[in-house]
Amino acid sequence: MSCWDEAEDGSARLINHSENQTFLIQTPGQGAFTLRVHRTGYQSRVSIESELAWLMALRRDTALAIPEPIPGRDGKLLQHFETPHGARIAVLFRYIDGHEPQPDSNLGDLFVTLGRYAAIMHNHVTMWHRPPGFERQVWQAATILDADGPWGDWRLAPGITDSTRPVLDRLDSALWLRLAAYGTGVDRYGLIHADMRLGNLLVDGDKVTLIDFDDCGFCWFAYDFAAAISFHETNPAVPALRAAWIEGYKTERQLTQDDIAAIDSMVMLRRMALLAWIGSHADTKLAQQHMRGFADGTAQLAERYLRGPIWP
Repeated sequence: MSCWDEAEDGSARLINHSENQTFLIQTPGQGAFTLRVHRTGYQSRVSIESELAWLMALRRDTALAIPEPIPGRDGKLLQHFETPHGARIAVLFRYIDGHEPQPDSNLGDLFVTLGRYAAIMHNHVTMWHRPPGFERQVWQAATILDADGPWGDWRLAPGITDSTRPVLDRLDSALWLRLAAYGTGVDRYGLIHADMRLGNLLVDGDKVTLIDFDDCGFCWFAYDFAAAISFHETNPAVPALRAAWIEGYKTERQLTQDDIAAIDSMVMLRRMALLAWIGSHADTKLAQQHMRGFADGTAQLAERYLRGPIWP
């Protein structure tokens, strides 16, 4: 860990492998840290630096519980080093206590908090002046539904069959139309976290920390709810969680009826993104955990969406 004084003589243990590799760094005198080593070819250096610029602005301008990146010896947050497998880039964060909440626990209060966190971030980005050269990915119909999207092609995902493909094709077409009709006005679209799922939360008593801004990008604000229920969209508790999220959101920011109605479209857009992701990341434990039945569940949700509201 020669890039950071704080991590000097630290030992590393892999604790997560999804888009990137995350290591727990234990040091003899400086405490614990988490090291995020970026997957080659996913995010560019400029994109990661932009993510960190927003993270630092949120830390400065809000009271949100979010990660603290640690600058290296050269004063930069993003570090470059050589490995036996080639050059890699990485960010070191101060370790955060807490545990991942489980989908079968009582999540109502947590989703009130998530709604409030999302609204605070959305308020922030509408006022924040992004630094020159700021660059993040765009999460829209084209980048999620098209065959060459960054997370892969949903049509190639496991479980896509002659019975599921037609309804998913109809869903694809409907999403293009409904998202275009909703529009990308500044009141409903901008920079968002885009991955506020349970796996990116750390709960320690009453404190909820939101981590992993690696997928932050430009999308509809309501997508942050869809991301919060990632992989659990068919859970019977979702309608109550949706109501809790809206309740929390409204404590900080207005939601119109159009915004609330658009949540269904965001949930289906996210579900299609996850379907593509499972297909292109089949070697990860997370994809393997949710792979079985995911396409069938997506088709069932699509049928409900195409008939009317998913949750009346």
